[in-house]
Amino acid sequence: MKKLAIVTVFAALMMISSAAFAQTANGTLTVTATVTGSIQLVFNSDASGVALASGAGTNTATLAFGPVSAFGAVAAGIVRSTTATTFTVSSAVDVLVSKTNSASANYTLKAQLGAADAVNNWTVGGVAVTNAAQSTVTATGTYAANSNFPVAITVPFTTASGTVINNTINYTATAN
Repeated sequence: MKKLAIVTVFAALMMISSAAFAQTANGTLTVTATVTGSIQLVFNSDASGVALASGAGTNTATLAFGPVSAFGAVAAGIVRSTTATTFTVSSAVDVLVSKTNSASANYTLKAQLGAADAVNNWTVGGVAVTNAAQSTVTATGTYAANSNFPVAITVPFTTASGTVINNTINYTATAN
């Protein structure tokens, strides 16, 4: 019994002495955040056009027409027209612009070629595009809807067989 009493007293002293040496610290963190509106642009394949070769659902996609000509068969999804001196090939391409945390009613979509093309003529949604300046494709685009803006290239009959036509179209969507 004496041993139990000594052990109990010893344990009590240990608890008292450790409580006397306990260390604590306190702090307060104030957190703030400001929500800003944003928009996002992605490309999608249009069911009536050529499927995007890569990047569908992203803002960096590739549209590959493949072999094109003024006469003869063209691939599914390509629309072709001819004049006396040129032929035009086009494909539907969907542009999807979404918004978050914004009161913007619609957006303006502009397009511009990445490099000069002194031979061929380019259009997006029926609007001529060059590398000189951005062209307004639509002034009042609808958010959260796949909007079809066909891409077309007009090629002169004088273009040599085997010529590869390659360019980049830079799109800019701006909230209105």
